[in-house]
Amino acid sequence: MCRLFGLSAGGEPVTATFWLLQAPDSLRAQSHRDPDGTGLGYFDRAGAPHVDKQPLAAYGDRAFAHEARTIESATFVAHVRFASTGALQTLNTHPFEQRGRLFAHNGVIEDLPALERQVGDGMKLVQGDTDSERLFALITTETERHGGDVGAGITAASRWVAANLPVLSINLVLVTQTDLWALRYPETHELHVLERKPGTALQHESSHGTKVHSEHGSTRATVVVASEMMDSDPGWRALESGELIHVNEHLEVSSTIVLDEPPARELKLSDLDPRARASQSVHQLG
Repeated sequence: MCRLFGLSAGGEPVTATFWLLQAPDSLRAQSHRDPDGTGLGYFDRAGAPHVDKQPLAAYGDRAFAHEARTIESATFVAHVRFASTGALQTLNTHPFEQRGRLFAHNGVIEDLPALERQVGDGMKLVQGDTDSERLFALITTETERHGGDVGAGITAASRWVAANLPVLSINLVLVTQTDLWALRYPETHELHVLERKPGTALQHESSHGTKVHSEHGSTRATVVVASEMMDSDPGWRALESGELIHVNEHLEVSSTIVLDEPPARELKLSDLDPRARASQSVHQLG
């Protein structure tokens, strides 16, 4: 199953090294189970979005390791991919960028021709083959229809998908330079949030006795979203099915249930073709 990661530091740039490389269940560790692609999305100090991604596993990608240690941003989105739709190409690797926003998704949506018809002119934003990028284009289209309100765009798009298309999961993380949104729907895959206060050390001791430590995590408040709990902090909370959270530039977290019914055409793992079924199976930690 693909893994999602999002981080907000409340408008003040930080590194995400601990979560990407050093945590007990870091993105690099997760990539041993999800080897089909790695991507990191962030914003520079001028507010320009950047996406660095390759159809490679994070554990074997030297560029990912370097960027994880050096890049600072007020928001991040990252993804490790186990492909279900689309070839193993950079164009199909998450995150995706549209209209200055960055997006990653975990799940399966079927009947892509119907989705493309709903996206309409927004299909010009789509470069690859995935259901994920098409979902993002629908969110972008709906956001524009709602006057730039990203939360309203996510809500409208996800409700249309849930009502009209075969859906296994549409878990997602979307970030701008200042804000983060995350949606879990339905209950198929988990999505967790951690509101970490300043002064709480980010530290992990490996089985070899080596300690790793994040200075930023000790002095800055952050909000982290992830497909699975990445360390032993007791503050991790699983989002409910249909729950959309928004983290603003002041690290204020709001939560709304935007989908309170299961998908009209809900997929089970047994409904998927063998490739998609393998990509969506939940791998247990070793």
